[in-house]
Amino acid sequence: MSAVHILLVDDDAAMRASTAQLLDLAGFEVEELAQGDRALDLVSFGFPGIVITDIRMPGIDGISLMNRIHEIDHEIPVILITGHSDVQLAVRAMREGAYDFVEKPFSGSQLVEIASRALDHRRLVLENRVLRAAAGQADDLEQRLVGRSNAMIDLRRRIRTIGPTEANVLIVGETGSGKEVVARALHDLSARARKPFITIDCAALPETLIESELFGHEAGAFPGAMRARFGKFEHARGGTILLDDIGSMPIAMQGKLLGVLQEGAITRLGSNEAVALDARFIVTSRVALEDEVAAGRFRDDLFYRLNAVRLTVPPLSARREDVALLFLRLLAEAATRHRVEPVKAPPQVIAAIAARDWPGNVRELRNVADRFALGLGLAEAGLGNVEGPTRLADQVAEFERRALDSALRAHLGSLRPVYEQLGLSRKTLYEKMQRYGLDKADYSGGNEN
Repeated sequence: MSAVHILLVDDDAAMRASTAQLLDLAGFEVEELAQGDRALDLVSFGFPGIVITDIRMPGIDGISLMNRIHEIDHEIPVILITGHSDVQLAVRAMREGAYDFVEKPFSGSQLVEIASRALDHRRLVLENRVLRAAAGQADDLEQRLVGRSNAMIDLRRRIRTIGPTEANVLIVGETGSGKEVVARALHDLSARARKPFITIDCAALPETLIESELFGHEAGAFPGAMRARFGKFEHARGGTILLDDIGSMPIAMQGKLLGVLQEGAITRLGSNEAVALDARFIVTSRVALEDEVAAGRFRDDLFYRLNAVRLTVPPLSARREDVALLFLRLLAEAATRHRVEPVKAPPQVIAAIAARDWPGNVRELRNVADRFALGLGLAEAGLGNVEGPTRLADQVAEFERRALDSALRAHLGSLRPVYEQLGLSRKTLYEKMQRYGLDKADYSGGNEN
């Protein structure tokens, strides 16, 4: 194994020395540190290694150290060493972006395996950055998950942190809120991005065939099984499996899924031979699984296994300030998809859309954008109660929108000269831009000042 770089942080000198020795014997280049502050001096955005740290330390503890490292670069893998009493703390840290953790006393082979995976992941991250920079590509999460609300900013931050890890993830959110978009983003940010992404709708699988569909079968396993068949799990080897609407999975099947998660292998129907799976699991739920557990419809052991890393996708009702901008983005996408000329949404339509409740969330909003882009009447597009454009208030709003649009174009999206020219405060300019669905990034400059 070629020499690679690990920062090992532990205030216990004996423990630090023994851990460093086993890593050194495995071929790693290790630097021992007694305090977390020193690690902060050594890491950088291009740091070509990982950090292994004890949780309980005087001064800066392991979790605080992890958070500060991720402020420098959220893609530096941090592995936590924990005592038995701190396991729940470590699990919570996994939700916040820890790469993995080991519990004392741990085996040397366990730590070496985790460190190897983390270093491989870090190498891929740095290589991909170079490739993306060479291709002029930028992070596209803002395009996939549109929104300036704090809820969406935080969701994108967590996706960037969790995506590159190997952690299984539970995604919760209302119907149509974008859970599958989040799952796909997690896959695309991982080292598995070039491997299969297999979506399985748990609610659509027939209960009598679900085991065969997922695990596959050997020839003769049951009447009609004329030849061996791979299941969906095997098709995903090396990639990511999305179990959509996990709460709909029959209770008997939940036990078999738990076995897959624990063993990392599957056994086809009619066979006694286990097949290694090597897949990451992402599951979604539109209902509170805690309630399903309490009602006896969902296994508690499976729930605790899946709930280590959890992402919540906010409904549109919790981020109303994003609705207008999201509608305009969906409208542009609809025009491209249906190969029609882009349609300009008048201010009264945007205002009506922003003011509405959207129980179907993004899915419902997309349907309205599709119909509007196709040139259907307001009623057919689902906007039948929008008032006409002849009201004075609407004419004033249209004038204001055009004035903002003109100023943003003149200053290439730089906001300071815009609000100074128009005599607005910075806050007022932001509010008006949100009201009219104007995005500074669309004016090519994209400067904040």
